[in-house]
Amino acid sequence: MSDHAKKIGEKLNDLLEKNYDAEKGYKKAAENAKDPKIKDIFNKRVSERYRFGHEIKTELKKLDVEPDKGGSTIGSVHRTWIDVKNAFSSDNDESMLEEAITGEEAALEDYKEALGDTDYPMPAETAKVLTQQKIAIELELNKIKQLEEFK
Repeated sequence: MSDHAKKIGEKLNDLLEKNYDAEKGYKKAAENAKDPKIKDIFNKRVSERYRFGHEIKTELKKLDVEPDKGGSTIGSVHRTWIDVKNAFSSDNDESMLEEAITGEEAALEDYKEALGDTDYPMPAETAKVLTQQKIAIELELNKIKQLEEFK
């Protein structure tokens, strides 16, 4: 395996782990949401992040790189923060929306960084997949921000 493929694989596995984490975080948030509309939005994000993970795995296989399993340490911290907010907040839905915004903004930065690496650029097909995922995250982030404004 070339050094380039290895570096691309590392970046894709990083995004894969972060999507696993987002999927788990949204699942936890959906379980705890009181408002059915918010619960529905979180459940849709669970499905979306599951799909993103599979798309990234497909790209990893094209590079002959083994996909990582499980969640990252950073993601575990993020999920724990959601758990703490659930336990101590008087307005859980609003807190979870705020946390979702923070998580999605971080995800956008991760995608921008992976797509913007000029030393190890993504193959065109992979860049297209990641760009589509990034756009979907941006759209959902805007929806979550609008929801949060009305809470």
